Amino acid sequence: MENLRTVQDFIRWTASQLSLSNVFLGHGTDNPIDEAKQLILATLGLSLFIPEEFYSANLTNDEKNQLVDIIQKRVNDRVPTPYLTNQAWFCGHAFYVDERVLIPRSPIGELIDNHFEQIILTEPKNILDLCTGSGCIGIACAYEFADAQVDITDISLEALDIAQTNIEVHEMDFQVTPILSNLFDDVPEKQYDLIVSNPPYVDSEDMSDLPDEFLYEPKLALEAGFDGLDLVKKILRDAIDYLTPAGILVCEVGNSWVSLQQQYPDVPFNWIEFERGGLGVFSITREELIQYHYCFN
Repeated sequence: MENLRTVQDFIRWTASQLSLSNVFLGHGTDNPIDEAKQLILATLGLSLFIPEEFYSANLTNDEKNQLVDIIQKRVNDRVPTPYLTNQAWFCGHAFYVDERVLIPRSPIGELIDNHFEQIILTEPKNILDLCTGSGCIGIACAYEFADAQVDITDISLEALDIAQTNIEVHEMDFQVTPILSNLFDDVPEKQYDLIVSNPPYVDSEDMSDLPDEFLYEPKLALEAGFDGLDLVKKILRDAIDYLTPAGILVCEVGNSWVSLQQQYPDVPFNWIEFERGGLGVFSITREELIQYHYCFN
């Protein structure tokens, strides 16, 4: 430990510790070096985009002790990095997070970055982010579609507190509206051009096999019954009342996509392929939801 003097020293050492400890990577990073950078730089209050010369800066003893403490929590206690730093990145933006909300990591971020290319044909004027958690999907949509009004909903008041914090941090009060609602129950009687949802979708079997890091996330945001589709089925049933005639539903179901496809083999879910990794996200039009509505009743 005495040989660790600079920012770069700690990043390298932390990356080694993460590799040796076989921690789970997937809460925003997919490799030990990026994970170490996020952990070390955020703890020191430094940007991920600092100039290279900052990496050779010597650290004070207080800073070293602070880093050792937080590295031990990551390696030994398996606390996810975003909860230790209260910061998660999504669509190029930093969001405040803590253990009241799921850590942003949805592959829907790639769709937002690509302007929902080949999914929507016109710019959406009204967007609904259902089961918003930290608000990251809705706020990222607001960045991408500057002229759209975005409603974000969650059943958890604690989650909406976090979402409100992020709305204020990103100065989106004029464009993004948080709503306390169990799915569509308290959503305004209006229609949306685009509904985006990353609802709970982890089935019973997968819940029992999750890495330790997931134990810090709220169960309410993860588990969704035996087949993981408790909420998804309700969304498919009710979304038609909240979509414009040309409206689109985009929904993430993760590994539960297999069960969804098996239960509704005739429904033409458009399963989206991602360049940056990820699976289990579909889009479906309002017309298709109407045509196959009998399946969801």
